[in-house]
Amino acid sequence: MSHDPSALATWANAVTVARVMVAPVLFALITGTEGSWVALALWLVLCSTDAIDGYLARRYGTTRSGAFLDPLADKVLVLGAMFTLVGRGVFPVLPVAIIAAREVIISLYRTFASSRGVSVPATRLAKAKTVCQQLAVAFALAPPTAVDDRWLWLGLLWVAVVLTVVTGAHYLIRARRVASEQLGGLPHAASS
Repeated sequence: MSHDPSALATWANAVTVARVMVAPVLFALITGTEGSWVALALWLVLCSTDAIDGYLARRYGTTRSGAFLDPLADKVLVLGAMFTLVGRGVFPVLPVAIIAAREVIISLYRTFASSRGVSVPATRLAKAKTVCQQLAVAFALAPPTAVDDRWLWLGLLWVAVVLTVVTGAHYLIRARRVASEQLGGLPHAASS
């Protein structure tokens, strides 16, 4: 059974909304620099439910509401966990601020593009960026690596920053190209 693209009440959306509703519990469980098995377990569950709602959306049909809600849930989880880790003195503020700025800019761009009927799907590199962000949080929450292997999650965090900036630039270059084409096919510089 396929969903109408305008449907709001879908199983995929229910999983997505549940992820957002459980997120504050995760943030409360992040208590400090020593990590937490309970916070790590909940983080892994919340990250894996992204695959579940994706599966449900592919199986029963994607919806406009799901296309909006799923990336929003990803951002709430990742940025919420990262800012909580900043607040607990684990993550440095600069890489998290860079990641947050990119996410806000690209989310605004996606919303604007969507209002014009243009779909902006996530690229493979953007999906790799999300996985890198999730791993950085996971290793910062895992008690064995939270303290003794700080280099691991800090390295992943900075790799995520690089991927964040690169994918953000790709989206903005693509937006410029689309805008140029919509304005009558004005020539644009080739990207390398």
